[in-house]
Amino acid sequence: MSAQLVTVSVVSHAQNALVNQLLEDLAARCAPGLKVIITENVPDAEPLRLSQVSHEVEIIRNTRAKGFGANHNAAFALCRTELFCVANPDIRLPSDPFGPLSATLSARRAGAVAPLVLSVRGSVEDSARRYPTLASLLRKAVTKGAKPDYATDQGAIEVDWVAGMFILFATQAYRAVGGFDERYFLYYEDVDICRRLRSRGHKVLYEPAVSVIHEARRASRRNPRLMRIHAASALRYLLSRYP
Repeated sequence: MSAQLVTVSVVSHAQNALVNQLLEDLAARCAPGLKVIITENVPDAEPLRLSQVSHEVEIIRNTRAKGFGANHNAAFALCRTELFCVANPDIRLPSDPFGPLSATLSARRAGAVAPLVLSVRGSVEDSARRYPTLASLLRKAVTKGAKPDYATDQGAIEVDWVAGMFILFATQAYRAVGGFDERYFLYYEDVDICRRLRSRGHKVLYEPAVSVIHEARRASRRNPRLMRIHAASALRYLLSRYP
């Protein structure tokens, strides 16, 4: 499946320096014809370097900051392709992920697929996970170095949910569930959309044969405001599943 069928949505929260690196990866490693939508969620003194970009780029500049889901939903309103990808600015691409991921998506008739996510040190991040429960969240809070929930040596497999740092959606599936739930300002909107996809019969796949690199900042572990948002989103999700 060609790159002309993919719209990539990237949201920058004063992260244009990271976005520029991702644009370089897209230009250097991905087939021409991608549509890239960049949302500047807040003003950024760092300019976007678009002169060397070979793909079509559209920029949305918000007058007020929006949440993760609201920003990607606004970008999706401009999507005219068969596939829609959400990608964080801190994702690096060692190779073109779109061809093999789209092939897996099509062959398995799935609603969403995500690659193996590696840290900058090469370790496997827990980007494909089982649904969170109160017990699992408490264990995670007190346990360090937990192993990923799913194996990486069994080919493409169905999973409960995949992290929103990089997900490729079938456009019709994303539209069918109404996109991200914008009541989640940040965090857990990825868990929620995967649960709704699966409840509507759309498979969510994890494809470890394809990898991306995540230059994680882990801001919620240091910023008290983000820690509160993270906790509120977790509570919202748990209440929606276990009222």
